[in-house]
Amino acid sequence: MLNINSMQFHKLPVEFYQKDVLKIAPRLIGKYLVKKEEHQYLLGKIVEVEAYADKIDEASHSFIGMTKRNAPMFSSGGKLYVYFIYGNHFCCNVVCGKEGIGSAVLIRALEPLKGIEVMARRRFQKSEVTGKELLNLTNGPGKICKAFNVSKDQNGIDLCGEDMFIDEGEKVPKKNIIQTSRIGIKKSKDLPWRFYLKDNPYISIR
Repeated sequence: MLNINSMQFHKLPVEFYQKDVLKIAPRLIGKYLVKKEEHQYLLGKIVEVEAYADKIDEASHSFIGMTKRNAPMFSSGGKLYVYFIYGNHFCCNVVCGKEGIGSAVLIRALEPLKGIEVMARRRFQKSEVTGKELLNLTNGPGKICKAFNVSKDQNGIDLCGEDMFIDEGEKVPKKNIIQTSRIGIKKSKDLPWRFYLKDNPYISIR
């Protein structure tokens, strides 16, 4: 487990990501998303994710095959896939599996741990937040990208690099990971490919 004060990271190896997306998605719960900025680190515990894959998943960007937009999704596991949605915000995804598969895990919600003042300035234009604002800081994919300043600049980056990566974080017992259907989609909406940390107040929707 990471010592936040010492910033001694235990970065996930590339082998972690090169497995089936449905095996990786629940294992990301409790891991720490880390972004290195000029003089600091931003850090959040992953508490909610959704898996997306080609073939049977009509909601996945990869279902129609490779395009210019979704090409990073077809790279080998361990890359970041960032896309713009609704003309309003970015979403970041962890690419999984072998090259050519087209699967990724959307990071839906984080529990903010470090760099909260920076995140708050980006989200609320102020450095101090109320308890309600803290819960609302990174409890959605677009909110995460705004708080962490993630954009197309991070699309396709290596999650085993230094700029942005995932730390091994905390071990979460399987009994504390809830599996359910995904949110805000119209196609393949019955697939139970959403995973979140039980009783965590930072998830987007219970």
